[in-house]
Amino acid sequence: MNRPHARPRPRPRTSEAPPAIPVPDRSLEPETPLPIVAIRSPGNHPFIFRKMIDGPKGPLVARPGDLVQVIDRAGAPIGYGLWNPRSQISLRILSREPQTPGPDFWARRVDEAVKLRVDLLGIENQSNAYRVIHAEGDGLSGLIVDRFDDVLSVEVFSLGMYQRIGPILDVLAARLGTKHFRVHVDERVALQEDFAGRPVDSPGLPPRVTIAEHGVRHRIHFADSHKTGFFCDQRDNRRDLARFCKDRSVLDACCYTGGFGLNARIRGGARDVTCVDLDEKAVALARENANANNVRLDLVHADAFGYMRQMAQNGREYGVVVLDPPKLIPDREEVAAGKRKYFDLNVLAMNLVEPGGLLLTCSCSGLLDPAEFQGLLKAASRKANRSVQLLAMTGAAADHPVALDAPEGAYLKAAWLRVGERLPEPIVPPSPSSPES
Repeated sequence: MNRPHARPRPRPRTSEAPPAIPVPDRSLEPETPLPIVAIRSPGNHPFIFRKMIDGPKGPLVARPGDLVQVIDRAGAPIGYGLWNPRSQISLRILSREPQTPGPDFWARRVDEAVKLRVDLLGIENQSNAYRVIHAEGDGLSGLIVDRFDDVLSVEVFSLGMYQRIGPILDVLAARLGTKHFRVHVDERVALQEDFAGRPVDSPGLPPRVTIAEHGVRHRIHFADSHKTGFFCDQRDNRRDLARFCKDRSVLDACCYTGGFGLNARIRGGARDVTCVDLDEKAVALARENANANNVRLDLVHADAFGYMRQMAQNGREYGVVVLDPPKLIPDREEVAAGKRKYFDLNVLAMNLVEPGGLLLTCSCSGLLDPAEFQGLLKAASRKANRSVQLLAMTGAAADHPVALDAPEGAYLKAAWLRVGERLPEPIVPPSPSSPES
């Protein structure tokens, strides 16, 4: 297939224009015959970790990124997956069907993903920004694709997916009619998967796009953005926040580019909105977003911890507080430290909510499950000495489906809390005096 949109044209080697990086374009056509890899204990999860691998079988050598046939110890077929022995996740299962995955398989998976968003969810009636491929949730482990108007913004977590990204984007562009793409690999992922993972842009990729969500405009600057560029997962939560904000003061801590604050001001009719973030570029983009919507936000470049402590010392209260921090638990080694940060943030936030006000507090750490998050919030309410009611627990918007055999795909947790009166300080009985000698 001709792919004028998929392969960057070579550019002159100058200091202003580095050479273009070719789009990885390994064929979706399977090799014949396939290498074989055996695993010790079959399960339903698409991740097969290194310790579960029995080893390659047969004469064919499986190279990193190869599509391989997966069997159990007895030689019974299990399915097909992408192989990378250099990663802790050495196999990512793609299919458990008897047929070898070829171009028809990839096209079918893409078609199913697009039909979910466009036909069933009608997402394009709400926004021109949405998740098209949600990794395991769409049966394509290691691949995230968001659509922002005419741009497909890709985040890759797997060497095998990275090698095939050009043909996959061909299929997606043909289904959606998009013109541009960008491919990003997080540095941490590149180390875990042990490959260069260089970013790739289509020729003529615009440096920024404007998207609309529930009538609110957002600018996305790809060079300065996190992840794919915009957090589509919070779409429904941003919408639902608006009904709590009428004539109230709102604090959007860890605001990134101002998504919650904009909805509070534009759709919610908030009296005033303060947006705080430590990322100076994010604050600048939040200001640009406010200008694009002709509204005023009070924008503060500051650390959320320090800012909330200062507001508490000043006696400041807000009718609504939003806490949507970045992932505070990036891996298992940082679980304890991350939980402490969530606890401290929520204690500070609860102390800033006026009695009867709302705290919307979120966690995008997949290693913190909903029950643990609620337990952490319970402990924070005791520390803050506030009565707290849980109104609802929500998650990511429906264009982020979760496979039942990969439940960690439900990474986003949003707790809607009504914060009540300050409780009286507990009475501590005096210690009994020591007996006289």
